Amino acid sequence: MLEREAKRRYLTEMAIAMALYVGALTLAIRVGRGMEEGLAKTLVTLLPAIPVFLTVWVIARQFRRADEFVRLRSLESIAVAAAVTAGLTFTYGFLENVGYPRLSMFWVWGIMGMTWGTHACLRCLWAK
Repeated sequence: MLEREAKRRYLTEMAIAMALYVGALTLAIRVGRGMEEGLAKTLVTLLPAIPVFLTVWVIARQFRRADEFVRLRSLESIAVAAAVTAGLTFTYGFLENVGYPRLSMFWVWGIMGMTWGTHACLRCLWAK
């Protein structure tokens, strides 16, 4: 498969997954908030997790389509992002012990995603 075709397919699959996520999240927020506590509310609240796992599958498919060089560069960016995220979240845990506010687990992906993207962009700048 040509690189251009693989990228087009990836972007199409990712757009579909993100559209499903936005729809599921909107539904979960609008419907879930008005529900009584219980199994039904829990299931509705977890509804956005289905497209999240679809997104993971889309990313895994793209890795399988990529050549070895792209895989290696992507793996390096992910490894750096994981290390930075681990360092920051671990360090912040010590700050929570002295009264800093607890942070939601949603911050972990935000930090990792930003670090991953920043590392990938910086690599492009350094390569020039």
